[in-house]
Amino acid sequence: MAPKHIAVIDVGKTNKKVLIFDEELNLVDSVYENFEEKVENGIHFEVVDEMTRWFKNRLKEFSSRYAIKALSVTTHGATVVCIDKEGNIAVPPVAYTTETDDAFQEEFYAKFGTRESLQEKTATAQIGSLINAGKKIYFMQKTYPGQFKNVHMILSYPQYFGFVFTGKYGAEPTYVGCHTYLFDFEKRKYSSVAEKLGITDKLAPDISKSWEVLGTVSEQASEETGLPTDCVVTMGIHDSNSSLLPFLVKGYSDFVLNSTGTWCVAMHPTGGVHFEQDELGKLVFYNLDAFYNPVKTSIFMGGMEYDTYLGIFQKLTGKKEFPDLDQELCRKIIAEKKLFILPSVAKGTGIFPTAVPRAVEDGKEFLLSDIQEGNAVPEFFKNFETACAVCNLSLAIQTKAALGMIGYDGKGTIFTEGGFRKNRTYNALLTALYPESQAALTQMEEATAFGAAILGKAALDKTTPMETSTSFDIKINKVANVAFDGITEYTEAFMGLL
Repeated sequence: MAPKHIAVIDVGKTNKKVLIFDEELNLVDSVYENFEEKVENGIHFEVVDEMTRWFKNRLKEFSSRYAIKALSVTTHGATVVCIDKEGNIAVPPVAYTTETDDAFQEEFYAKFGTRESLQEKTATAQIGSLINAGKKIYFMQKTYPGQFKNVHMILSYPQYFGFVFTGKYGAEPTYVGCHTYLFDFEKRKYSSVAEKLGITDKLAPDISKSWEVLGTVSEQASEETGLPTDCVVTMGIHDSNSSLLPFLVKGYSDFVLNSTGTWCVAMHPTGGVHFEQDELGKLVFYNLDAFYNPVKTSIFMGGMEYDTYLGIFQKLTGKKEFPDLDQELCRKIIAEKKLFILPSVAKGTGIFPTAVPRAVEDGKEFLLSDIQEGNAVPEFFKNFETACAVCNLSLAIQTKAALGMIGYDGKGTIFTEGGFRKNRTYNALLTALYPESQAALTQMEEATAFGAAILGKAALDKTTPMETSTSFDIKINKVANVAFDGITEYTEAFMGLL
């Protein structure tokens, strides 16, 4: 008998992937592609049909080489697909990158509740214009009223792709509970926002476990992909929660997952939902994990900050290769407390939503907009090594603020995954900010897909994710603690400037 394999569809905002895992959860094959959004009249759309064709074609190629018996889907957040009774897309799938005006935002909160009341009730913070599924649905209702009348079901992104392969509808906690405004965390049911939108009858009535079987591959999907009709398809999972799942399965406690990329997402499993007053209105919220437990979460666009400033430094200096850790240079910058880079490049987001992005040199301020236009540039930006070190200090301090917002006491383990794993300066500075913590770098190259593969294995073996714990180890590299005298005072000066 041919060994069984698990296929994972990983729908990232940038890259779309199909990955193949064996029964022991080893990654054996993968392929990825990038799809540009379609833009019409200022509205951005996900090219769902184009992606679906690509997924089916790649699965057809893989199914000729592997005996795929389970399919698991993980996707980025803030996306829903509205379908009609025939299963066709009824309303154009608006992308969360669409920008709306202030009038729309104020209208939404006037109709459904204030930002603060919704944050407390639905554990959801306002994230950008449409990075809340409930708000996006309201936008679609207003923009496409005629087409919206034909909507039969509103499916979360992972469950839409599950529907494509099975013809079955479903819902699971990690996506319903990921900053959607659609779930009441206290009552454990769809929220007043869903009721006021008039869509509760268009949402899957039951919220199932992420690893439960949505269905098996339909005959039509089998013909299109080569997947057998006994291939099970899981409910699916939100991408950040998929990355978190391996740590929960392995029984880690007293930890935070610091997932770094365009969005830096800090996740801290907690026993309940509670916001301090100074957290309301900021980008701190709760996810639901695969086991229906709340996970306090904060996000900021650290990767965007990094890329924006790195591009400026490279243009000014002509240097391309990012410098390695220079402890003496960091100590000099920290001791002098004269050079700062302040958030946030994406104004209105992150832990400091009202902050104006700028640099400070010897007390003089330089707005990011002026720097980008070449009107006024700090001298230290022309020294590549110094500028990069100051940028890393900013990112590390923002990470500390993000971790503080999610209740991390600084005495457990900080697991960093994603792009910043390779940034030695950032990680060294993080250890100095948390001298009582153990910083560790994960070695999972496809962490999101791996979490989804765990669900596929659980479905295939008719068990639960917890019973897969003996099938894998999480390889980590511990980061040696580095002391930087004065970093507390530098951080206080940084915060004072905000």
